[in-house]
Amino acid sequence: MSREQQAVARARKAFETGRSKPLEHRIHQLKNLQRLFTEKVQEISDAMKKDLNKSEVGTQLYETLGLESEINLTIRKLKEWAAPRPVEKNLLTLSDTVYIKPEPLGVVLIIGAWNYPWAVTIQPLIGAIAAGNAAVIKPSEVSVHTAKLMEDLLPLYIDKELYPVVTGGVPETQELLRQRFDHIFYTGNSMVAKVIMDAAAKHLTPVTLELGGKSPCYIDKNCDIGIACRRITWGKYSNCGQTCIAPDYILCEPSIQDQVIEEIKKSVKEFYTDNPKTCPDYGCIINQRHFKRIMAMLEDSTVAVGGDHDESRCYIAPTILRDVKPEAKGEKPLALYVFTHDDKVIQRMTEETSSGGLLANDCLVHYSVSSLPFGGVGNSGMGSYHGKFSFDQLSHLRGCLIKKLKMEGVNSMRYPPHTHKKLGWARFLLLKNIDLGWLGRMALLAALAVVAAVVFQKYLP
Repeated sequence: MSREQQAVARARKAFETGRSKPLEHRIHQLKNLQRLFTEKVQEISDAMKKDLNKSEVGTQLYETLGLESEINLTIRKLKEWAAPRPVEKNLLTLSDTVYIKPEPLGVVLIIGAWNYPWAVTIQPLIGAIAAGNAAVIKPSEVSVHTAKLMEDLLPLYIDKELYPVVTGGVPETQELLRQRFDHIFYTGNSMVAKVIMDAAAKHLTPVTLELGGKSPCYIDKNCDIGIACRRITWGKYSNCGQTCIAPDYILCEPSIQDQVIEEIKKSVKEFYTDNPKTCPDYGCIINQRHFKRIMAMLEDSTVAVGGDHDESRCYIAPTILRDVKPEAKGEKPLALYVFTHDDKVIQRMTEETSSGGLLANDCLVHYSVSSLPFGGVGNSGMGSYHGKFSFDQLSHLRGCLIKKLKMEGVNSMRYPPHTHKKLGWARFLLLKNIDLGWLGRMALLAALAVVAAVVFQKYLP
């Protein structure tokens, strides 16, 4: 049995003991996970420095702070999220108990990404733990130092049987995908996502796919272009541009194009100095393979700003391209940005476009709002998470109806022989929408009991 098979089997066995289900256990695991981010700040920062040249402050700001906030929210709201959820009844079920009961799915596979290795790997793990699942965690091998640190640290803080970490590259991931899971959560690119969906289909396993695409950014000529470009510069060049919801290309009227370029150039200098290569807040490209991939994109375009690079340090300066080919854009994006003072422009963008998320007059920050679902559409992914959306995405929302063995007369309308009179009663009870208060429901229930008695006498021996 392979290492990957063993990890999945242990997680399955641990889940079947039932110990992941009590809310006390879930909260205890979440609190332990929270401790990791307060006690191991330096180790996490050191690994991120080696992988992406992120500063200690940048690591906390963009990686772990949001996770701490998510854990706080989940602990505070878990009892409410996990409770049975009453639903509206029809007249036929007025005397019954009808509710939705969230329950764990089982064993979840979480395949993380390299660009924000803690944020996009641990965020779904928080949801998996909260929902009462076991989870196999596969960090991206591309962020090699962080992956090793996760392998070392997570078993010290959370249940290592319920939540094992499996490291490795493509062969290890392929072996994991041969196993049966109850849900797969993947963050990455659409090419790999297709492989994952194909593997999941063999076991009828549902998937959540958080992908990317080219996120457009529209700038209205009548907005405050200086502020717009400042926010766009921050959104684009954070993490050296390696962000799935970064604004990738700008759409604007030709009359403001030069002004936009100059304003972004000015903001780059403000944020990253005259020499971003030595700026601790700029970072680097994750590895030389990705460095070469990005440099190839520059070949067919005109460099308006930047373009400096150093392969030995995986450094590419903040760069702006002109005359980008339309085919470089493409499918529905993970995010769409619009900068304008005009509410009608925002409304039109909202109504006439499709994207995973939409943000007006800023970039990226919708990711930090736990009350908003974060996810893609079409080529940018399927499913969503964050906050309660994570909990629901990784739960089975089980529909429950509890009857009593009484009022059999009402049920006689559904039993053969079928008559038009019975159909009339059924139409009334199923199609009539009556909004009643508590007293009204009690009165109607009493009336239905009388009807049931009459029907019972009429149709049953």
